[in-house]
Amino acid sequence: MALAGMAAFAPVVARAADDNTATQAAGVAADTVWVIVAALLVMFMQAGFAMLEVGFSRMKNVGTVVAKVIVNLSISSIVYWVVGFAIAFGSASGWIGQVLGHSGFIPTFHPGTKLGTVLDSGTIPGAAQWFFEFVFCAVSLAIVWGTMLERTKFIVYILFAIPFAGFIYPMISHWLFGGGWLMANIGGQDFAGSTVVHLTGATAGFAGLLLLGPRIGKYGRDGKPNAIPGHNMPLAQLGVIILWFGWFGFNPGSTLNATSLHFADVVITTNLAAAAGAIAAMAAIYFVQRSLDVGMIGNGAIAALVAITAPSGYVEPWAAIVIGAVAGLIVVYGVILIDKWIDDPVGALSAHGLAGIWGTLSLGFFADPALAKLNGVGQGGLAYGKGFHQLGAQAISVSVCFATVFILSFSLFWIIKKTVGLRVSERHEIEGLDISEHGMWGYPEQFMPVPGGAYIHPDAIAEPARRTAPAGVAAEGHA
Repeated sequence: MALAGMAAFAPVVARAADDNTATQAAGVAADTVWVIVAALLVMFMQAGFAMLEVGFSRMKNVGTVVAKVIVNLSISSIVYWVVGFAIAFGSASGWIGQVLGHSGFIPTFHPGTKLGTVLDSGTIPGAAQWFFEFVFCAVSLAIVWGTMLERTKFIVYILFAIPFAGFIYPMISHWLFGGGWLMANIGGQDFAGSTVVHLTGATAGFAGLLLLGPRIGKYGRDGKPNAIPGHNMPLAQLGVIILWFGWFGFNPGSTLNATSLHFADVVITTNLAAAAGAIAAMAAIYFVQRSLDVGMIGNGAIAALVAITAPSGYVEPWAAIVIGAVAGLIVVYGVILIDKWIDDPVGALSAHGLAGIWGTLSLGFFADPALAKLNGVGQGGLAYGKGFHQLGAQAISVSVCFATVFILSFSLFWIIKKTVGLRVSERHEIEGLDISEHGMWGYPEQFMPVPGGAYIHPDAIAEPARRTAPAGVAAEGHA
């Protein structure tokens, strides 16, 4: 009788095991699809950076911006595959693992395989891990160049991209994303990269900018800054909208998981912060100059998105609004102040640098203890009565990362300046980088006659008349 009962129960157990296996497989598939979709959204942000920089550039320099974006994306793809990912997320064991990852170099991918990195504890396969982390590296590299537009030699983009994607960014990423010492020992929180991605890129750009100098005509003889407006503000704001859209992959995708459903919470905090930043920047710039500067409103949204990147998975919606609004104020006053001494064409130092610092520090005030526990890093902030510990951890993280990136980047740019040079000649800068660096214009009809275009040379109009006129008339006219 007992044997018969066990025999009858066996198919039920087998079906339950099959159901569990199927559920787990479905969960892995859902997580993987979500992470890949999020990564593609982040990759699309390259179009946002291109449009933003093109809009803020003059017409003679727009082609080089697009070429730079494509080439840097290509270089970082290969370099990050060879070495960058391993340094960022390789094994964190031993003393060296606190500073640099040391496994997963030149990875190979097969369906469902892991890479032997700190990300293996999650559900997604190695290929999805790699691609998602790569697009973050590409974004950080893109941020570097917003400060250096309209006077930089194209070779500089290539030479700096290799060590940045292969070492500088991966090392900072390891410290706060990959189980390195700031994350494991200090408890530094950075959910999606206010410091790792944005401050790192802005700091590298700041180092290069100090060695590069301002654009011709930016500062008068009295030292006061002159406005050098970009040629297409609608295009620049299209870039802002694309970046805002891409951020829904950037922050929510950093959950690396769909089935926990936390990504939906992060969507809300991200969007509310951006909205608050745009509104705050609009109010601030109107207070300062009694006009609604279109570019500054867009920069307010970008700064808020940068600021909410670190706390997006740690804070409640009300805190996201506060964080975004403060970032909107920071970018307005930051741009105005920095512009007095440093020529930053798109305001990247304020939007990505200052806002990145604020976003990282804001966790010391607004981190929700329950969400800190969920993420497994650090603790709650001052607003929850948790003391100054987390604020201290955030301040250490910001300071160390800024100092490290600045020293390494300044050294590299100094070497490049002393060898191939950072800056184009004065003549090439005046003519425009499109023609001097690439032999073509982004807007050719604005600079030269184009066959079939609206511009017709006067001789081209006169020639048919000369051919059809009687000989005497032609001769008389010739005379």
